[in-house]
Formats: sequence, C-alpha cells, structure tokens
Amino acid sequence: VLQYKQEGSAPFKDITRQVLFSQPDQACELRYFEVAPGGYSTLERHEHTHAVLVLRGRGTVRLGETVQAIAERDLVTVDPLTWHQFHADADSALGFLCLVSKERDKPQLPSEAERAALQAAQGPDAAR
Repeated sequence: VLQYKQEGSAPFKDITRQVLFSQPDQACELRYFEVAPGGYSTLERHEHTHAVLVLRGRGTVRLGETVQAIAERDLVTVDPLTWHQFHADADSALGFLCLVSKERDKPQLPSEAERAALQAAQGPDAAR
C-alpha cells in the first residue's frame, strides 16, 4: 500500500494506491485505489486515458462538468485532458482498479478560474 501522492502536493483526502501489475515489457500498469468513506482523489487531468473498474463501494466521479454516481462493477473511461475526480460516499469506501499507460504525463491541476467554472456548472459542493 503506497501513499496516494506526496502530502501537500495537491488536494485529496483519505486515499491509498497499490501497483498490482507492472512488467518491464508491458506498456501499461494496473493500480488499485482505495478511498475511505468521505474521501476523494485530486481534481486533475492528464494527456493519457484511464480505464477504471469499480470493485467495491459507492461514490461519484466527475468527468469534465458532469458528476455521476458510481458503484460496484461500473466501468469509467477518463479521456485525455478531461478533469476527473473520484469521491467515496460518506458511508462507504470506494475501491477501484485503474489501468494506465506506464509512460504518462504528470497531472495538471485546475487554476482557480477553472475550479470555479467546474464548481459553478455543478453547484457549490461539486469541486473540492
């Protein structure tokens, strides 16, 4: 079990990650993320695609200006340069697999203006 990110590098709450599969001759990496009840991942975007499979729990996912409920066995595709963030419900942990390219760019964080625009599109609790 690894630290999700370096503390203070970006806003997140109560999340861990594990690298489950990473081979030198493979172009991808499979990771498992566990978000504690009420926790969330960083609001960010990348130039690479994510393929996500929810294994347990409930929560929401932000994809651009859309926020939708997710639960066990849901599949989520995060397209390149799409703002995304995963939230666990207050009463449920959220565990998911994430398949990404091994060679990938660093996350981009939203500016205050971009964060405000995303928040305005979904209401006051949409973008933490």
